[in-house]
Amino acid sequence: MTCYSTMNVVNILLIVFSVFYLLILSCYGADTITGNGYVTGDQTIVSATGLFELGFHKPGNTSNYYIAIWYKKIPGKAVIWVANRDKPVSDKYTSNLRILNDGNIVLVTKGFKEPIWSTNLKYNSSRPVEAVLLDNGNLVIRDGSNSSSPLWQSFDHPTDTLMPDGKLGLNKLSKSSQVLTSWKNLEDPGKGLFTVERDPNANQFIMMWNRTEQYWTSGLWDPEQRIFSLVPELRFLKTQLYSFSYVDNENESYITYSVHNPSIVTRLVMDVSGQLKQLTWLENSQQWVLFWSQPGQQCEVYSYCGTFAICNQSSLPYCHCLQGFEPISATEWNLNDYSGGCARKTKLSCDGGQNGDKFLVSPNKVLPEHPHSVSASNVTECESICVRNCSCTAYAFDDNGCFIWFIDLLNMRQLSYNSGKNLHIRLAASDVDVQTSRSKKIVIDILVGLGMGLVALFGLVYAVYWRQRQRLIIATKNMQHSLARFAYRDLQSATKNFSQKLGSGGFGSVFKGILPDSTVVAAKKLESVNHTQGEKQFRAEVSAIGTIQHVNLVRLCGFCSEGSQRLLVYEYMPNGSLNTHLFNREISQILSWRVRYQIATGTARGLAYLHEKCRDCIIHCDIKPENILLDAEFCPKVADFGLAKLVGRDFSRVLTTIRGTRGYLAPEWILGDAITAKADVYSYGMMLFELISGRRNIQLASEGRFDFFPTWAMEKLTEGEDILSILDPQLEGDAEKDEVLRICKLASWCIQDEESERPSMGQAIQVLEGFLDVDMPRIPRSLRMFGNNAESPIFLSEFSSSQYTTETTGFASATSDSQDTSSYMTVTSQV
Repeated sequence: MTCYSTMNVVNILLIVFSVFYLLILSCYGADTITGNGYVTGDQTIVSATGLFELGFHKPGNTSNYYIAIWYKKIPGKAVIWVANRDKPVSDKYTSNLRILNDGNIVLVTKGFKEPIWSTNLKYNSSRPVEAVLLDNGNLVIRDGSNSSSPLWQSFDHPTDTLMPDGKLGLNKLSKSSQVLTSWKNLEDPGKGLFTVERDPNANQFIMMWNRTEQYWTSGLWDPEQRIFSLVPELRFLKTQLYSFSYVDNENESYITYSVHNPSIVTRLVMDVSGQLKQLTWLENSQQWVLFWSQPGQQCEVYSYCGTFAICNQSSLPYCHCLQGFEPISATEWNLNDYSGGCARKTKLSCDGGQNGDKFLVSPNKVLPEHPHSVSASNVTECESICVRNCSCTAYAFDDNGCFIWFIDLLNMRQLSYNSGKNLHIRLAASDVDVQTSRSKKIVIDILVGLGMGLVALFGLVYAVYWRQRQRLIIATKNMQHSLARFAYRDLQSATKNFSQKLGSGGFGSVFKGILPDSTVVAAKKLESVNHTQGEKQFRAEVSAIGTIQHVNLVRLCGFCSEGSQRLLVYEYMPNGSLNTHLFNREISQILSWRVRYQIATGTARGLAYLHEKCRDCIIHCDIKPENILLDAEFCPKVADFGLAKLVGRDFSRVLTTIRGTRGYLAPEWILGDAITAKADVYSYGMMLFELISGRRNIQLASEGRFDFFPTWAMEKLTEGEDILSILDPQLEGDAEKDEVLRICKLASWCIQDEESERPSMGQAIQVLEGFLDVDMPRIPRSLRMFGNNAESPIFLSEFSSSQYTTETTGFASATSDSQDTSSYMTVTSQV
């Protein structure tokens, strides 16, 4: 009897535990909320692939909780949607998100009779519904029997973020619209002052401040160009990563976008800054990178700094209170919320007497909004008019007359010296007197300091000059034997204060210098150096680069490391960079085919040494004609090797550089895959095509379309055209056909989409020297998708290898499989 009772108890407990377990599974970690499920406390639902998560979110250091959707796999909880953005709850354990029998999702909390938030769906059916978090971040309510048509979706009610496949526009039937509204600040997702929406009166989008002042417009939609007239960047973006579409019919008018590669994570955000920003996540650098924003400058955002504050585009932070004013809320300013503006430190007396209010001149301003024009013949009369009205806060007088302002001053901007208007701001007399006393003291201190400095300066000039010359002589002697260390002021002298600029690139600018022994050098000022590096670490890494010696690598002679200044001193290359001779025919001679082939081979040897012969493989990361320098005999030397490691591979910086040197970027950079030496091989292949043609690979044709030489050349070779027909016309066919064909085949293999299909640089040398023969590969899918005269094929690298099936037998695999070499690669009898 006892045993029987015990077994019953165990069975009951097992049943209870199973029911409880199933209930937990239905509401925690799954992607669906049903009539029996809910989300409370730390419980969440997660989309099927695990990319998005919905639950209670507490931003920053606040004590408020919001139902939100965020990226689960990305650090930092980047929120894309908030339900109760203006009605937070204080306790997530006494609140829950559930789905009711009437089909609505509601957020309820203990002590409140009405829901904190509801979808307000009118559902006229007795069939059960469910809420599902989809893999695109969209929360939908759907009838289980008709899941293809959602009854409600969060994409129809965006907060500050527009996701791929989401809509931003106007429903012409219901007269409702989707609006992106900024957060109040970084810790408050409540509705801020800045919005972007479809203009109800025209086919364009506008940004508004407080839903009253328009400060940006996209311009009208151009159906032929498929861009907005004032956003030409869309042409670039749609060909690289995104496809933007504008739909306008009798029912609705909206913009939407999608990504070419589903693995790319991106979002369009109406930021707390009042700017619309396209952000893309880069897995390698673990950060969101800004690809596009409007307005382009922060101070173009209307009243970004609030009342009685100045926006200065040349300073950080951008916002500053006027003299005599202070932030109303320092806490909000620390959260990048400047909307509260500034308030007077001292109350106005409104007394016109001697001890009354005074005016302080604030120069070079874009004057505030909403001025009142009054009649005054001079500045004194204008000031008198403002003084007599206690509500007058400022005045300005110029050739256009007298203008005065009442109550708040809005949307002021600071301009550079002598380029704006003078604004006379009304302050309490005590604030003006304090400011005047400070200004006088500063002037006196400056004059005294200048006088003493001049006396000391003339006494030190000769001594400094003598010591500087001695140091340069010593450094020059050391340079002949080892890596020399230069003082910054010595290099200033050698380069005549960096006055003769040889060129610039992603890592910095290069200046010509002459040392005391008449040795000519090239000094590169590094602009992207990682300033967290210590002096010792920087010297160690530079020394490692300095030990690398090869006839096809530019020799590093010395360096400078003082404070934030980092410079590298190289041997001077009298014939400059390859790009000058290829693309600037007016100031340089035409390179013969023999010299071009010598450059291709020498560059390959230099890269092979970096990849295969150094103790640690060095990946250049920026191979292009600008980084191939030519000595007096036109021997090529690879420059800037090792700098990718020296400055740190910060991909946001690399992308900035790529915008200026587009066309050399391997697909794995954009896709976020691991970067290997094969990325240099891809760039080298693109450079070979430019050596062949004597022109940039990408050239603007007509009607916004582009000619892409590699695709055209590979098509001609595949069709059996005369090989010399693709050669630089300036050479007039003066080239060895076998060499032209050999280098074309090699270039075609180097730019294959799959890095495993590309040769190593060692194999490239064997091909160029005639020891290894290769057949013509098929045109890569990414290039074939554009064809010739395509529309803006800038990078060609947003195409993931997962988008298509490899159709060529790989270069690497062919060399490792002897059975395949007969059809794709044969070793000549010279080996």
